[in-house]
Amino acid sequence: MAVSVLMVCLGNICRSPLAEAAFRHHAERIELDVLVDSAGTGDWHVGRPPDRRAQEVAQRLGRMDISNLRARQVQRDDFHRFDHIVVMDQSNLRNVRALAPGDASARISMLLDHLPGHEGRAVADPYYGDVEDFEACWHEVEAAARSLAKRLQQEFG
Repeated sequence: MAVSVLMVCLGNICRSPLAEAAFRHHAERIELDVLVDSAGTGDWHVGRPPDRRAQEVAQRLGRMDISNLRARQVQRDDFHRFDHIVVMDQSNLRNVRALAPGDASARISMLLDHLPGHEGRAVADPYYGDVEDFEACWHEVEAAARSLAKRLQQEFG
């Protein structure tokens, strides 16, 4: 049985595509049957590929090509399609909770809550920064995605 995870940030062009790619990589590495996607709470970038800096960092640091991903906005049916909705910060946590229908089945959490010692922290949004900010973002989401994949492997086998 596949476990499904939706990574969510604001525009779905920086943090959540990086988290999606990192989680997919780690899930495949440990042979966890998973469906993973990403989305944003805002609609500004719908249909666009990830930010060029996110693409460059994913390629250089993770050896992952994320150029084929396209931004989309969180939909109400995501709360039934996914087992876990994992957000990047408190603002997105509030927005996702506000969007959730009363009968939502998805478990909502923050990504860094899955990384011991980082609980309650937000993944900093690198959008207004430079490449170093994207590198820092990559290191955080990659470590948390690895930890989440291991936890789900233990939980779902």
